[in-house]
Amino acid sequence: MLSENEFKRIRWACRRGMLELDLVMVPYVEGRFRDLDAENQQRFVSLLECEDTELFQWFLGKGQPDDPELALIVNDILAFTKKA
Repeated sequence: MLSENEFKRIRWACRRGMLELDLVMVPYVEGRFRDLDAENQQRFVSLLECEDTELFQWFLGKGQPDDPELALIVNDILAFTKKA
């Protein structure tokens, strides 16, 4: 189980300073992250280590991560964003 402090740290890491990324990542972490299983939560935490330029391209649908694990979480974020 994720502690409140760990969740706050992850939510803070979602604030990238690029509005387009903030508008995708912050709602996802607030609306979906706690419902993910541990494996997908870890995928999301790994995604936070990626460069903003890569994230921006992936969220625009202009490519996919080479890592299939990251691709899974990117696709989940995109699906969540389309529903919102």
